Formats: sequence, C-alpha cells, structure tokens
Amino acid sequence: MKIDKNTINKIARLSRIKLDDKESEDYIKDLNSILDWVEQLNEVNTENVEPLSNISSSILPKREDVSNDTNSSEEILENAPDKLEGFFAVPKVVE
Repeated sequence: MKIDKNTINKIARLSRIKLDDKESEDYIKDLNSILDWVEQLNEVNTENVEPLSNISSSILPKREDVSNDTNSSEEILENAPDKLEGFFAVPKVVE
C-alpha cells in the first residue's frame, strides 16, 4: 500500500490539521517509508515463534521476602539543610 496525495489529504482532514504542499510531500515520504518497513517485517519467518500475548503468563523467578527493619532516619537526615528533633524542618507556608 502506498500513500498518495489524496490519502494524505483525507488523513489530514480527518485529523483536523491543515497541511501545505511541502508538509504533504514530507508526510507522504515518511508514511511510505514506515509502510515499507512494515512490509519488511511481514517477510520475517515467524513460523516457529510462539506468540506472546501477555508477559505475566511467563514464569518469573521469585525471591524471598525479607523484612529489613532498620532505623535509617539519621542517615536520611544527614543531607537535610535543616532538621529539628529527628524531622525535616521547613519554613512555615500557611499564615
């Protein structure tokens, strides 16, 4: 399938965009190159490839759920510009 001037004008009208002649020619060239690339994909042999409809159907490795209850508030507050009693101190923004 090749895109011609009539097709690109119809697409532009349906998309509610205004194209001048230069833009139309550019879009025709771009869309034709995309369609050529899709044609190349259709030539690829996928006979022995099983379709993948959902990634969650594949078996994923599981890891142990381990809780690491560590108090890292001091470590987090090291980079704070201002802190007060173990919390971030910020200027009052509500009057």
